[in-house]
Amino acid sequence: MKHLIIGATGNIGSRVTQRLVDCGARPSVFVRSAKKAKALFGDHVDIHTGDLEKPGSPLNTAMAGVDGIFLLTDGSDLEKRDRAVSFAARHAGVRHIVKLSTLDVRTGIGTGPWHARGEDAIRRSGVAFTFIQAAGFMSNALGWSQSIRREGVLRSSTGGGKIAFIHPDDIAAVATAALSTRDHDGQALVITGRKALSYGEMAATIGRAIGKPVGFEEISDRQAYTDTVEWAGKGPYVDALVDIWRAVREGRLDTVTDGVKRVTGREPIPFAQWAAENAASFQ
Repeated sequence: MKHLIIGATGNIGSRVTQRLVDCGARPSVFVRSAKKAKALFGDHVDIHTGDLEKPGSPLNTAMAGVDGIFLLTDGSDLEKRDRAVSFAARHAGVRHIVKLSTLDVRTGIGTGPWHARGEDAIRRSGVAFTFIQAAGFMSNALGWSQSIRREGVLRSSTGGGKIAFIHPDDIAAVATAALSTRDHDGQALVITGRKALSYGEMAATIGRAIGKPVGFEEISDRQAYTDTVEWAGKGPYVDALVDIWRAVREGRLDTVTDGVKRVTGREPIPFAQWAAENAASFQ
């Protein structure tokens, strides 16, 4: 089977690509930067360059002979890119699309409505699909690194609410299985970490990984918004983040599923392991 990875140089897409390479496959990747793809994967992939904002012939060329696509898009208008990819896939004879979505599709929280519209666009294309509705990524915690390094504290508006962050390797493992086996066509796979933790518990876990205490300080939604605007600028993404943090605080995002185990046969990677792997970022 021939696979095309869209978003191959990012956090999750690069892991999916590398897993396919490690299994002896030679996937294609559709990227903006051939140089970056070459640095990551060497000569083990077929590189196609282009932009999903103007997909056209480069995307059509990348899809030639492809059986399945891993699709990762973001932004409040991601449905446009999901639609462009899925309808191009149908015309190219691609048989399957695996879209990295979000658990929040089911709640309407944060970026959930964006991905819900993207899922709908793919359904309308008629191409077989698997949606991976993932909880928040453990790697999102890297955004706490500056305050932890400088002050030994994590500030958040999540209060004592909990969320079951998932390791990027678990997401990649599920995506690769969905691509390779076709066992999950037509399904929305809800995947989370093994345990829901509060931000205070995760801060303490990072503290143990780096060998010094890390505290937790609750802030208001307004302060969270102001702090996020400072590094992200104003826009729908900031509003989505504050919405997510509020939902965590209110106990609406503490879902835990056995999705990773059902697909991969093993338990999800615990947050403590992620913290140990990334300890240098917090020291």
